[in-house]
Amino acid sequence: MKRTPLEMKGLWLGLVAILGLGLGDSAQSKPNIVLFLIDDLGWMDLSCQGSDYYQTPNIDRLAQEGMRFTNGYAACAVCSPTRAAVQTGRYPGRLGVTDWIRSRFQRGNIGTPEANPTEYVGGKNRPLLCPPNPYWMESEERTVAEILQDADYKTGYIGKWHLGDDDWYPEEQGYLANRGGCDYAQPPSYFDPFNQPNHRHPMIQAGIPGLPGREPGQYLTHREADEAVALIEEWKDEAFFLQVAHYAVHTPIQAIEEVAAKYAREDKKPVNARYAAMVESVDDAVGSVLETLDRLELTDDTLIVFTSDNGGLLGPTDNTPLRSGKGYAYEGGIRVPFIASWPGTIPSGSVSDTPVVSIDILPTLVEAAGLPMVTDRPIDGVSLMSTLKGEAEDFDRALIWHFPHYRHAPGPYSIIRREDHKLIYFWEGIRELYDLGEDLGEKVNLVQSRASLAASLETELLNELGAMGARLPKPNPAFGATQKD
Repeated sequence: MKRTPLEMKGLWLGLVAILGLGLGDSAQSKPNIVLFLIDDLGWMDLSCQGSDYYQTPNIDRLAQEGMRFTNGYAACAVCSPTRAAVQTGRYPGRLGVTDWIRSRFQRGNIGTPEANPTEYVGGKNRPLLCPPNPYWMESEERTVAEILQDADYKTGYIGKWHLGDDDWYPEEQGYLANRGGCDYAQPPSYFDPFNQPNHRHPMIQAGIPGLPGREPGQYLTHREADEAVALIEEWKDEAFFLQVAHYAVHTPIQAIEEVAAKYAREDKKPVNARYAAMVESVDDAVGSVLETLDRLELTDDTLIVFTSDNGGLLGPTDNTPLRSGKGYAYEGGIRVPFIASWPGTIPSGSVSDTPVVSIDILPTLVEAAGLPMVTDRPIDGVSLMSTLKGEAEDFDRALIWHFPHYRHAPGPYSIIRREDHKLIYFWEGIRELYDLGEDLGEKVNLVQSRASLAASLETELLNELGAMGARLPKPNPAFGATQKD
C-alpha cells in the first residue's frame, strides 16, 4: 500500500520514539554541561548571596535564570577532598582523600612514590595518630568525565586539579583537553607567565603546566576564561562537558590594581579589596562563558553548575553570619554557594533550602545527560534533577564530613548533619551540637541539653563512617610516655 508523505513522516517519528533515537546530531539530544568549581569562595562572597560589597552580576544571572541552594555544602573544609568528591560522587572518607594533597615541590626528596602511604602519622605531643593522606586520587576511581566521555561527550578541564602528579592529571582521568590542571594547590603567580623565576623548584620556575605564557601580564582567571571560550567554540556542534576550576580566589591574594581600587573602603583592608577584585575576575570569566553560549545559541541547551570547594579563607573575606572559615568544622568552613542554571528546564529565580553537597554533582550530571547511574561501586551522592525541575523532594539522608587530621584546635573531627541538627565529633573527646535552623552562627552548644539527640547522631555518624570504610584516628601510644633512663 502506498503511503502519503505525511503518513511516512508519522511512521518515522514513531520509530524514533520507540528506539529512543534523536533527530539531528548528538548535541541536540543531550545537554552541554559547564561546571564552575571556584577555589576558596565563601558563602557570602556573591551579591546574589546577600553581599553588598562584592559585585557579581554574571553569577547573579545564573541564580536569576536558575536555582540557588541556600544549604549548599562542600564535601570538605579544604580543597582536594572536595575535588575528589566532585569527580566521583563519593565521600572523601570513602575515597581516602581527606586532606589537601601535597604537591611534589612540598614533599622534600620524596618525589612520586610507587604507592600512596599507608602508615599512620603523628608525634608524641599529640594524643592521636592520624591516617596518612595520599599523594593522588587512585586511578581506579571513575570520574564524571570518564562517564560522560563514554557517552560521546567532549570533555575539557581548565584550572586547578590538585588530585595528583602527572600520571593522575585530568587527561589521565577522562578529560580530552587539560588547560592548567596539575598538582598545584595554588598558582605561582596570577599574572602571565604565571611563574616564580627565582623559586628553588624547577616546576614553579616554569609556571603552570598546560598554560604557557602568552600575553605578559594577563590575569590568570581571564586566561582560563579564554581557554573555556575556545573549547566551547571548537565543540559547539557536539555535546561537551567543561569543568572550569578557577585557581581564584585562593592565595596568593593578587589582583589587577585598578580593579582592586574599586573596592577600597574605610571599613575594609587592602587585602579585602584585592580579594574582591579576584572575585570580580571569576564573575568576568562566568560572563565570558555566558556570552559565548548566547552568541552560539547554546544557552538553552546547557546546564551550568556553580559552586566552591570549601568555605572562605578568614582574613581575605568575612563569612558572617556563618562561624569561622576554611579548614574549620563550622559552617563557615563547609557551607558554600551552590547554583544551577538550565533555561527552560530549571525554573528561573527559584530557591531551594534542600541541603546539597559536592557528592551530588556527579549523579545530577549523569541524569541530566540521560545516562544510567554507576552501579559497580557505591555512589554517595543523589541526583538533584527532580529538585532542579521544581518538583518537591525531601531526601531522607544525613550528610557526613570526615577530617581525621590535625589542622586547627581541637584537632581531628567528623560531622553529621540530619535535618537542621549538626553534631561535630572531635576525636579528642569534645562534642558540639547545633540547631542550624535556630542558630546559623553556631553560638549555642546543645550537646548537654539535648544529650539523647547528640548520642543518636553520634551513633549514626560512627556507623556511616564504618560502612564507608573511612580511616579513623586512633590512640597514640607514644603520647605522654616518659623517657626511661
